[in-house]
Amino acid sequence: MSNKSEKLMSLLAGQPVIPVLRIADVKQAAPLARALARGGLPAIEITLRTPDALEAIRRVAGEVEEAIVGSGTILDPAQFDAAAQAGSRFIVSPGLTKELLKVSSDSDVPFLPGAITPGEVMAARQAGLSFLKFFPAEQAGGAAFLKALASPIADVKFCPTGGVSAANASGYLGLPNVICVGGSWVAPDDLVENGEWDRIEELARKAAGLRKPA
Repeated sequence: MSNKSEKLMSLLAGQPVIPVLRIADVKQAAPLARALARGGLPAIEITLRTPDALEAIRRVAGEVEEAIVGSGTILDPAQFDAAAQAGSRFIVSPGLTKELLKVSSDSDVPFLPGAITPGEVMAARQAGLSFLKFFPAEQAGGAAFLKALASPIADVKFCPTGGVSAANASGYLGLPNVICVGGSWVAPDDLVENGEWDRIEELARKAAGLRKPA
């Protein structure tokens, strides 16, 4: 396993669910991160799907010491660099391109790119990446597909994201090649918009209890 993959796994170790967040109002970022951390989910992914996303990452990185903030939906090197400069501790992409591979290899920030097919997984493995995002998980075949990959490509581990919920997360976490899952159910839009941080903390606590089987 590469040093960067090991670094990324150590950042996310012991956290079964990585909250995938879409921040519509930058003022929500810090209190949301604090609520999730109190509930046992300090590592979060803020997606670059809103105009305030980079500023949200900056605020969490600068104001919420207990949080481990990463950025998601990174599509090109310019976004990678911007996310890293904003304070991202890890960077997530839906897929892997030669350009993203190069910029990530030149950066100290660990990279979690997406892969679906065996060919994509093998290409990432050959490039030295042994911890990948499996996206979109449910639409691509779900836990059954990942289980089928576990034997032929046993040294690659995954974080499935996309359609993962409280109802099906345990099915993924029970697989030998799954480290954690990504999901948005721990921070529903309505609770975030209304500032219901106590309820989000409780959802995080329940998600943090979804431990992998011993």
